[in-house]
Amino acid sequence: MAHAPQIRIPATYIRGGTSKGVFFRLQDLPAAAQQPGPVRDAILMRVIGSPDPYGKQIDGMGGATSSTSKTVILAKSSRPDHDVDYLFGQVAIDKAFVDWSGNCGNLSAAVGSFAIMSGLVDASRVPANGVATVRIWQANISKTIIAHVPITNGEVQETGDFELDGVTFPAAEVQLEFLDPADEGDGEGGGAMFPTGNVVDTLDVPGVGSFQATMINAGIPTIFLNAAELGYNGSELQDAINSDTAALTRFETIRAHGAIRMGLIKDIAEAATRQHTPKIAFVAPPDGYTASSGKAIHAADIDLRVRAMSMGKLHHAMMGTAAVAIGTAAAIPGTLVNLAAGGGERQSVRFGHPSGTLRVGAEARLEDGQWQVSKAIMSRSARVLMEGWVRIPGDVL
Repeated sequence: MAHAPQIRIPATYIRGGTSKGVFFRLQDLPAAAQQPGPVRDAILMRVIGSPDPYGKQIDGMGGATSSTSKTVILAKSSRPDHDVDYLFGQVAIDKAFVDWSGNCGNLSAAVGSFAIMSGLVDASRVPANGVATVRIWQANISKTIIAHVPITNGEVQETGDFELDGVTFPAAEVQLEFLDPADEGDGEGGGAMFPTGNVVDTLDVPGVGSFQATMINAGIPTIFLNAAELGYNGSELQDAINSDTAALTRFETIRAHGAIRMGLIKDIAEAATRQHTPKIAFVAPPDGYTASSGKAIHAADIDLRVRAMSMGKLHHAMMGTAAVAIGTAAAIPGTLVNLAAGGGERQSVRFGHPSGTLRVGAEARLEDGQWQVSKAIMSRSARVLMEGWVRIPGDVL
């Protein structure tokens, strides 16, 4: 019996923020995968090791969590005033699909660095020493991200003393600006920042209950709930949620009904194939707790607590795009996020998550009775872990 040999594809394995992913240049992918479609999806799933009914991704590069089951494709941008086009694929662990419906804010921190290292940014835009400004077109959501990448002796600086809760070792700081992070539109079909037209709604979920909810399109579509209404105190760590099958099912049911209210899907069944968006999170006023690392988080050091679900499980820290949603919602009076933080107008918020704390800023203004957000800002770090080639069986093509 003939067996197809393995093929190898140039790839780089990178940590960005509190996530890890396999990065590709579009030009390095097999020709059949240089455009969207089933061949591209099949290759990326095989690279990551999905679908895996064991849920471990042993036969691939994935780490069996939503934070480590990620892929990125970059290409030199053809758009004016942009350096690179960035496409993100969230690979399901135990199911055969790649979700292209949203961005990954954590891996966004690595896009500028990889683009410079890979020759996708014009050399004239990279200083010998200082900070390179990389203009990124986020193709999944049609938004601009500006990455400020430190450069030392003409090379991307990856080491440094910037500490990020959820990441064990310090690294160089990369500041990200998410320009115009909220969606625009007429409020029909999820096009507006608040697709229902309200900063707070009552979300009725048959068989589960009714909940106050802020549903917002900023960074990534997100449904915010009050921890107390769910029976939580807001200081939960992963085991408290992820070991509770009934709780996970309830969160997914709420998420699916929220997706319908946001106009993202038309039928509950569609939620099963759209796991990456919307996100669902719950908030609580500030209080002290012990983070997963054992670090003591004091109430005086945070404005509120937030826990977020990603791909059906409680995230170990906080997704970068959800942090953008948190910062945006916090800046707008009356949202559940804003109220948990004490109310009023604010330009930044520091929130507690399972691994520690994170600060995110947002510039919001009221125009003609509608809130507008020009940008959200936060800092992350990134580091190349391995580079070379990834191998997959040739019969995938």
